[in-house]
Amino acid sequence: MALRVIVSPPSSTGGRRVRVDGTILGLAYGLDDLAEFLRRAGLEDVDAAEVARSPLVDWRGGGPDVWAGPAA
Repeated sequence: MALRVIVSPPSSTGGRRVRVDGTILGLAYGLDDLAEFLRRAGLEDVDAAEVARSPLVDWRGGGPDVWAGPAA
């Protein structure tokens, strides 16, 4: 069974909340952070380029190139 990964819209600090199968893993500030969360969740050999184009990831509020929060 594949993991369900949800990356929330950027917060005001620029990080994006990451959930895997409903569990919050943390706040990612870039693709490297997201790849590390997925490694910790059990996916092996995950790198930033793979994460950016993975069909497992549901990007909300912007794709893998959007990390900045709303302008103050």
